[in-house]
Amino acid sequence: MSYREGRFWQPDVTVATVVVRDGRLLCVEERVGGRLVLNQPAGHLEPDESLVDAALRETREETGWNVRITHLVGTYQWKAPETQRHYLRFAFAAEPLDEIAGATLDEGIVRALWLTPEALQAEAARHRSPLVWRAVADYLGGSRHPLSLARQIA
Repeated sequence: MSYREGRFWQPDVTVATVVVRDGRLLCVEERVGGRLVLNQPAGHLEPDESLVDAALRETREETGWNVRITHLVGTYQWKAPETQRHYLRFAFAAEPLDEIAGATLDEGIVRALWLTPEALQAEAARHRSPLVWRAVADYLGGSRHPLSLARQIA
């Protein structure tokens, strides 16, 4: 049944940030469903929040780093096979500014770490989803779009 037939459907809208410093990617190691997985700083868009503000917030909350968002890397649609949930992810590129001294990381986050692209790719079995490497691969391949493509209209 489609939404035209009365069924309501809404994907989870998420953001992720690809942060690079000295050739390394800022990643999070987090516990999800009893597994220790790797992800970019990422999370859900909150009500009345712009996509860029969400990416800044999630990066800060999950890694303890302040960053400057520079580009939109891409948008990704994915259906999780285990849960059948649909995700619409907006991935951004960012430059690190400074680490927040004594920052407390979000619940479930074990640690933030800087990995080379090769080290992250070697851990593919531990990626939270295929979106992790897809955004990094696109970034490394030069995918950088103006932030005006992720404009919030007030």
